Amino acid sequence: MSESGAKAVRVGLIGGSGLGAALAGQTDGIRHEIDTPFGPPSSTIIETEWSGLPIFFLSRHGPGHTLNPSRVPYRANIFALKKLGVTHVLASGAVGSLRDTFRPRDVVVVDQVIDKTFRREGTFYDHAAVHVEFAEPFCPVLRRMLTEQETAGAYTVHDAGCYVCMEGPAFSTRAESVMHRLWGGGVIGMTAMPEAKLAKEAEIAYALLALVTDYDCWKAPAPGASHDPAVLLKEIIGNLDAATRNAIDLLRKTVERMSTRKDELLRSPALGALQLAIWSDKAKIAPAEVERLAPLWGEYFRR
Repeated sequence: MSESGAKAVRVGLIGGSGLGAALAGQTDGIRHEIDTPFGPPSSTIIETEWSGLPIFFLSRHGPGHTLNPSRVPYRANIFALKKLGVTHVLASGAVGSLRDTFRPRDVVVVDQVIDKTFRREGTFYDHAAVHVEFAEPFCPVLRRMLTEQETAGAYTVHDAGCYVCMEGPAFSTRAESVMHRLWGGGVIGMTAMPEAKLAKEAEIAYALLALVTDYDCWKAPAPGASHDPAVLLKEIIGNLDAATRNAIDLLRKTVERMSTRKDELLRSPALGALQLAIWSDKAKIAPAEVERLAPLWGEYFRR
C-alpha cells in the first residue's frame, strides 16, 4: 500500500458535465493552485470537508465548461490530486444510454470500460515500462459503497454497466451506436478514459457515476415525440439536471458511509497498483525522471 493510502483517506470529487458546475457552486473552502509536470489541472482544486473526511473538488471541464473531452488535461488532474494526498476518487460524467433498462435520469455505477479514444496521452510513464493491472478498471470497494445506499425510490441506481468511451466531440453514428450495443456497452460517454487508467497508475482508487441524459441514437424516438432539436436539447438538459441532483445526493450519502469504514477503504486494490507494475530496471531510469514523478512512484525507489 502506498504511503498516501496508509496515512488517511482523502477523497477527490471529479465533476463532469452538470455535476461539475453544480458542485462548484455549492463548494467553498481552501483553493489549491497545483503545478504538475503535465501543466495545470482543469481548474482550481477546492478543499473542503464532508462527514469529517477531507474532500478535494475538481471540475473536469474547467470554469465555464471550456475544455472539450479531448482537451481535458487528464494527467495534470490526476497528478494534482495525488500531490494533495488524495487516495480515493468519486467521478461523474454525463452519458447516453445503450440499454432500455438505463433510463434518462438514472445513475449507473459502471464496472467495465471499452476504450475507443485515440488522441489522449494515456500514461504518466513515458520513460519507463510500467504495466498496471486493469482487468477491473473501477474500485470494487468504492462501487460497493455507492450501491449500498438507500434512495427510497427517489431515483434508480444501477450497480453495473459497461462504459464505452469514445473520442468525440461529435456523437456516434447510428451504425456505431448499434455496434456498441453488440459489444456489450451499457452507456456511452467521452471522459472515463484515460482518467480511470491514470488513477490506477497513481495508486488512487477510482469509481465513476454515469449520469444518463438520454438514449443514444440506436433507439428510435417514441411515437409522437418531438423532432425539434431545441425541444430535444431542453429535455436532455432537464434530464442532466435531475441526474445531477440524484448524483449529489448519492455522493453525500456515500461519503458519510466512507467516513465510518476507513479500514475497508484502505484495502482498495488500487492503493498498491505499482507493487508489481514497474518492469524497468529501476537503476536504469534517469534520476531526474524518478524525481519528476516522485509523488506517483517515489516510494518504490527508496526501498
